[in-house]
Amino acid sequence: MHQPTDDLRIRQIRPLIPPAILQEEIPTTDEISELVTATRRHVSDIIHGKEHRLVVIVGPCSIHDPVATLDYAGRLKQLADRFSDDLLVIMRAYFEKPRTSVGWKGLINDPDLNESFHINKGLRLARRVLVDINNLGLPTGSEYLDTQIPQHISDVTSWVAIGARTTESQVHRELASGLSMPVGFKNNTEGNVQAAVDAVVAARNRHWFPGVTKQAIAAILETNGNEDCHIILRGGSRTGPNFEAEHVHKAAERLANNKLPAKVMVDCSHGNSKKDYRQQPAVLASICNQLSSGSPSLFGVMIESFIEEGRQDFQPGKDMVYGQSITDGCVSITETSRMLEALARANCQH
Repeated sequence: MHQPTDDLRIRQIRPLIPPAILQEEIPTTDEISELVTATRRHVSDIIHGKEHRLVVIVGPCSIHDPVATLDYAGRLKQLADRFSDDLLVIMRAYFEKPRTSVGWKGLINDPDLNESFHINKGLRLARRVLVDINNLGLPTGSEYLDTQIPQHISDVTSWVAIGARTTESQVHRELASGLSMPVGFKNNTEGNVQAAVDAVVAARNRHWFPGVTKQAIAAILETNGNEDCHIILRGGSRTGPNFEAEHVHKAAERLANNKLPAKVMVDCSHGNSKKDYRQQPAVLASICNQLSSGSPSLFGVMIESFIEEGRQDFQPGKDMVYGQSITDGCVSITETSRMLEALARANCQH
């Protein structure tokens, strides 16, 4: 008797909505397409030293409440306009949450926060949020974790991060080589910067790899390579924080030695803040000092921010603090305003 040998640990298979159908259900507009195209071009120009502004990726650690997210986006848009001469503000709109072991994996994976895993609902929510934020005139940036998700939302995304846990993944480097927007690779969780530099080198090259089309058909994709990739310093468990001038300079040297643009983005959170959101302004103060001193290597900053500071644990059935993160702690929108003002002032002097 023939014994089954495949899918032995698969309990259930559900159909995934094809990207083309989702894009038809929740379409973009000419204005959104123009915003995305212009933002990508500006980020590219800043990476390659053709524009003086500083890229600022700012927003919640991860999105769990679309209503509060759009409220935050409206407030951030006012700040983005206020500092637009010196800062290119892109809202952090993260829907996938990488986990060290287990935990809530983000709005796309579990939109109801109850382990029902209605992924098609999550994809619809994520795309709707991205379209609504872009409709405000505020561009968005995301982290790509699952390699099938980009086909659903990449047309409304202006910048992308590859996280510390996936920077060394060949699959994600291949994905980045074919993405239509600038991509930032974080140093790995231990703090290894060379891993991010190697990722940038890999993503600039052509690749062939299996993927899916907009119609959700399995295909083999050939890429051109992505010249708009960069590294993100986020600190590490072994190395500690790496946001000071000496770290930025050494990272820039590594890039230059690999004939890459010697431009670095610094994450104010994660390992650089020692996972304490209250330390983000201190990290930013160092960045401002470096900018004021004429650092040629800093081109961008990341800030975890939401309406209310701090974080809270999600508990089903209990009232939650409106506009407060349920993952990593964030600075408040009030503190964000002060931080952006300091960045704009420092970059203006640069």
